Amino acid sequence: MLSDASSPASARRAPKSPLVLIPSRLASTRLPNKPLAELHGLPMIVQVWRRAMEAKLGPVVVACGDAAIFDAVKAAGGEAVMTDPDHPSGSDRIFEALQKLDPAGKYDSIVNLQGDLPTLDPALPRAAFELLADPAVDLSTLACAIKEPAEKTDPNVVKAVVSPNASGNGGASTGGRALYFTRATAPHGDGPLYHHIGLYAYRRDALERFVALPPSALEKREKLEQLRALEAGMRIEVAFVDTVPLGVDTPADLEKARKLLA
Repeated sequence: MLSDASSPASARRAPKSPLVLIPSRLASTRLPNKPLAELHGLPMIVQVWRRAMEAKLGPVVVACGDAAIFDAVKAAGGEAVMTDPDHPSGSDRIFEALQKLDPAGKYDSIVNLQGDLPTLDPALPRAAFELLADPAVDLSTLACAIKEPAEKTDPNVVKAVVSPNASGNGGASTGGRALYFTRATAPHGDGPLYHHIGLYAYRRDALERFVALPPSALEKREKLEQLRALEAGMRIEVAFVDTVPLGVDTPADLEKARKLLA
């Protein structure tokens, strides 16, 4: 087990034993039974599990809110654990799964992947996990420069406001420290805007601290859970990546995923 959140960052070590958890439940209004949607002969959640395995970070387990998801994953040879179907967030679901799977604290970090990313590049979870090597970082995530003008004002595209790290070779920064996340167009002025990708890596002690905190004021206002961590003074590091993975939310997204996997 890593040091608790009150310990100095200098006492932390780079995590060596990550556990990859994928929270999944059937509730979806735009695409009913989304995790079980067929993608090239397999349920979508199994395709996501396969992409996570391809990242080769550590064991991959689906944290299920419904027995049908559990059965589908197990039938495909994957690992799964049942969790309370009424969890308000994926973070709460993966924390329950972590407690059930590893009460002794063998795993020192957790990578949280969304269950609707069947075409995920396995390099992306690795990029997030590598940021935890910095002892000052509590959790990490990803962002991609927005290229489509319409996305800059779309409230469904969450923007990461990042203080970029200095580039060692004079080129573009590869990431930086998250200052804020918002549905608004931010920051103001010339320069890139970044589309936040909802994939996270946590130090174990940081996840424990996060789920124990009550929802924060800005979190409730923006409807963005990660703001709870920032308001509590936790450090979120961001890696800039070249592409936003396809999130499957509608039948049209599902057809696009089928073509991409083909």
